Amino acid sequence: MRKVLTSDELYEARLASGVPLFNDQKMKLGVFGSNCSYGVMASLAPSTYEVTWDHTVKIAKQAEDLGFEAMVPIARYKGMGGESNFNGENYETHTWAAGLAQATEKIMVFSTIHVPAKHPVVAAKESVTVDHISGGRFGLNLTMGWYAAEMGMFGVTQREHDERYAYGSEWTEIMKKLWTVDGEFDYKGKYFDLKRLEAEPKPIQEPYPVLVNAGNSPAGLEFCAKECDFNFIAFATAAEAKETAARVRGIARNHGKNLGILSYGNIISRETEKETQELYNQILDMGDWGVAESVSKGLGSESGSFEQIKAMQERFITGYGGYPLIGTPEQVVDQLVKISEAGVDGMLLGFLDYHEDLKFFGDHILPLMKQAGLRY
Repeated sequence: MRKVLTSDELYEARLASGVPLFNDQKMKLGVFGSNCSYGVMASLAPSTYEVTWDHTVKIAKQAEDLGFEAMVPIARYKGMGGESNFNGENYETHTWAAGLAQATEKIMVFSTIHVPAKHPVVAAKESVTVDHISGGRFGLNLTMGWYAAEMGMFGVTQREHDERYAYGSEWTEIMKKLWTVDGEFDYKGKYFDLKRLEAEPKPIQEPYPVLVNAGNSPAGLEFCAKECDFNFIAFATAAEAKETAARVRGIARNHGKNLGILSYGNIISRETEKETQELYNQILDMGDWGVAESVSKGLGSESGSFEQIKAMQERFITGYGGYPLIGTPEQVVDQLVKISEAGVDGMLLGFLDYHEDLKFFGDHILPLMKQAGLRY
């Protein structure tokens, strides 16, 4: 059996093994959602982005060349409706990660998984396989499954919110045991009763691949603090990010854990404010308001004022509800500096046109991030 590491030992092992998300860049960078149609922007605005394998590899190699630490997909099996059937064309994320692992050399490749939709024995084996293909660059983003229509495709009844995390805790414990325990073992809990479990080979990463979760509720924060390496927080302002990051780290410390903080944002940027505003307006004007309305109702967000509902829907259209990094390159970097100062270790980024906008990012935004001390 692999040695059970303390939090400090685990952190040091991550550093020593060269896991990209544990490097010393002040602001880590990832690409988010490039495995689904329309990515993170529910808009029919013109874009060269497409869900083809050649285009997928091109984006990953471009991000790697820019020094990005991670490629993180969205787990999607069913489109979200509207004129675009937003995200309805998508790649499964473990095989997506395996393909990108073979096509790249340095960048981390993540799978995102809906815990209720896959057995932990299968997920553990798939994850080890990709970890070996990548030479130890694999990570797993765990979600508890929020899209009820999608869960219905698997015959899964959506559990009550906190129970999803109780189920997820058992699921994750089984997976970790498969990654670390030699020989056979049994597992019996509230949700699983499994016999003679075993799994070889073990992951390349010690003691197992990097785990990320986006839980922000009390139950989600407890799960993430106990089980994961990074919490994937959401926030509306830098001040909120600072409060949330501090609270998350405090909960993790109560469990004797060091926990990194990631978030996601959508970049809408051009060289001038006028060009940026024109692009932003085009994205909204051609937005899929049908899917935005459907999602806001599904999240129970129809009880606010008209202005609050419209703002929520606009934020979904322009970036899946992520933090809006909108402005000139200078303005975007000013926002990233504030986010970093708030305690956020890295941002996963979405774009309207991943390939073309990554070019712009590399030419105009990344150099300013280096000047600001966020990258080197």
